[in-house]
Amino acid sequence: MIQTVWDERFAGDEFVYGEAPNAWLAEQAERIPTTGTALALGDGEGRNGVWLAERGLRVTAVDASRVGLDKAERLAVRRGVADRYRTVCDWVQEADWQRQNRNVVSLCFLHLPSALRPVIHARVAASVEPGGLVVLEAFTSRQLQHKTGGPSAPDLLYEPEELRRDFAGLEILHLEETEVVLDEGRLHQGLSAVVRLLARA
Repeated sequence: MIQTVWDERFAGDEFVYGEAPNAWLAEQAERIPTTGTALALGDGEGRNGVWLAERGLRVTAVDASRVGLDKAERLAVRRGVADRYRTVCDWVQEADWQRQNRNVVSLCFLHLPSALRPVIHARVAASVEPGGLVVLEAFTSRQLQHKTGGPSAPDLLYEPEELRRDFAGLEILHLEETEVVLDEGRLHQGLSAVVRLLARA
């Protein structure tokens, strides 16, 4: 079962993707507000959601792994933002995260199947406050050549034009396929092929 795989991956004290936020998310620091609410989908061990909470946002973090979210909650306590960081353990497609519009939504290396992707992206677009931001980074099919992290199933890898279609209702501020050198814990290391999206409602 997929959930078991992620629970096993997150088991132990090591933060397998590191404790620092995703670099693309962190690059948006000047654009991201310091008040309001944020949604971190697929937040795993909490590195992105906790960083958003450190900036002053009230964060809801959604992930299917209770093991990962337990570590995320401990990280939030350690960073002094537990009062602004709330976790929801559920599959992204099943969790009720649209009850409140958000100022920021992060989707960092949340690799959804191609059939589910447009549905979730439409829900994300609808959940962003006017002027709010969507920050997304994911591996592309070129990543299969690098073997430096990410899924091995082609159906889980993203392409820029798919994202352009999925978020056509938002203002796309940046959409780029590029190669970056990842340094995110033990499991994201080295030259990687990614797509990066920044969109505004």
